[in-house]
Amino acid sequence: MSGENSSSAKESREKKPGNLDIAEVLRNGGADTLGRQLRLTLSLSLPSVFAQLSTIVMEYIDASMVGSLGAEASASIGIVSTTTWLFWGIGSAIVAGFSVQAAHLIGADKDDSARRIVGQAIFSVGIVAVALGLVGWGISGRLPVWLGGDSSIVPSASSYFRIFSLGLPVLFMNFLAGSLLRCSGNTLIPGILNVTMCVLDVVFNWFLIFPSRDILVMGVGITVPGAGLGVSGAALGTVCAEVVTASLMMYYLLRKSRHLNMRKHLVSFIPRRETLRRALKISLPMGTEHIIMCGAQIFLTIIVAPLGTVAIAANAFAITAESLCYTPGFGVADAATTLVGQTIGAGRRNLTRRFAYITMGMGIGIMTVMGLAMYLAAPMLMEIFTPVQEVRDMGVMALRIEAFAEPMYAASIVAYGVFVGAGDTLVPSMMNLVSIWGVRIPLAAWLAGTMGLKGVWIAMCIELCFRGGIFLWRLLRNRWIHKATNLSHIETKELEQPINYYEL
Repeated sequence: MSGENSSSAKESREKKPGNLDIAEVLRNGGADTLGRQLRLTLSLSLPSVFAQLSTIVMEYIDASMVGSLGAEASASIGIVSTTTWLFWGIGSAIVAGFSVQAAHLIGADKDDSARRIVGQAIFSVGIVAVALGLVGWGISGRLPVWLGGDSSIVPSASSYFRIFSLGLPVLFMNFLAGSLLRCSGNTLIPGILNVTMCVLDVVFNWFLIFPSRDILVMGVGITVPGAGLGVSGAALGTVCAEVVTASLMMYYLLRKSRHLNMRKHLVSFIPRRETLRRALKISLPMGTEHIIMCGAQIFLTIIVAPLGTVAIAANAFAITAESLCYTPGFGVADAATTLVGQTIGAGRRNLTRRFAYITMGMGIGIMTVMGLAMYLAAPMLMEIFTPVQEVRDMGVMALRIEAFAEPMYAASIVAYGVFVGAGDTLVPSMMNLVSIWGVRIPLAAWLAGTMGLKGVWIAMCIELCFRGGIFLWRLLRNRWIHKATNLSHIETKELEQPINYYEL
């Protein structure tokens, strides 16, 4: 009797919304109507969207804290920001190579094989992160000079990037754990922990950026201790927040995850050739694309740098402000990657196509509304970041130009998430590269000479509309889905084979 009660209680728990098993729903026909497909998409998208928005709020607060120190402090971070995106992009690409494999295996009901991917991913991603951290440390002293930064911002910019580089192993582990949880169908925990990281970042920054000071709280004077590290304090505060969040994220992945926990499972952390081959097939095009695209962003920074410190600061603030619009798109793209990856693993081709269309429509709708809001609220957004009126005016101009690109930018973001879930990364990566190097860079170089920063942002708007158009066209052609389904069948069959330790 007690066994029956225990089984009944377990079934009851699993039927609760909070315990929804996405993989089981997709495998067993639980998403057979449009209403259920929409609810499932929303249940995965909303936590990711809120997590992305909370990250942007953190960046807003970071930028406003640093902005209060003056235009030079803002420019110190702005000059190296494109290089930090380069490192982030490499990390995201490497992580995707393993998390997509895990999603396919979970969708095929092969959790033990998925756990093997997790162990190998932790080791592989960790090695790459340490190597990149050492590279970043080595170039930090000269990087701002190479990017054309004024001598007045070189010391603080170098310090910021040096601290960022030291935190890369922690950041990559946070990326990995969050991506694996999302691909297993759990977007809630990564969302909650990313919000927590934002709060911690603000707290750490509060004490690390500013010196000790006296403040009034309800008429009572209080001395707030502070390290007074300025720009370096912003980098250190972010790394401290990442340490706490990555620890909690990895703990949940390895101990609590429904599909990927290792409490009673012994797996090898030594990378297997087949796993690495599959990971490289997914990650290499993405990583190469990120490197070349961030190279383009760095090239754009070089284009903007001669326009002066005010232009650099306005450009950096406008990029941060614009992220409020496009990060919900990345939240929907995360859901698209999970849904597409698991339905491919489950062999449900028609459902894969429907989820691709649903997430595309949702992403475009959300970012269209966000673009309109950004156009109207541009002056208020720029007031958050800086008291310098000239910087504000240039930032408002940039945001209002970019607002027109948001719907098509959404198309490129969500379609890319769909293709990643399918393990199809080579052609989309090439499309991104052709778009930014063939359209944005030539236009920006041409228009900056006559229109200044305005010309750079007009070029960006035109290029994003072009990019969204070609991604939408490829998604609607549906050729990607036939290739992806066949590839998934091969992957799940091969990856479930036991490890031959003598090969290693």
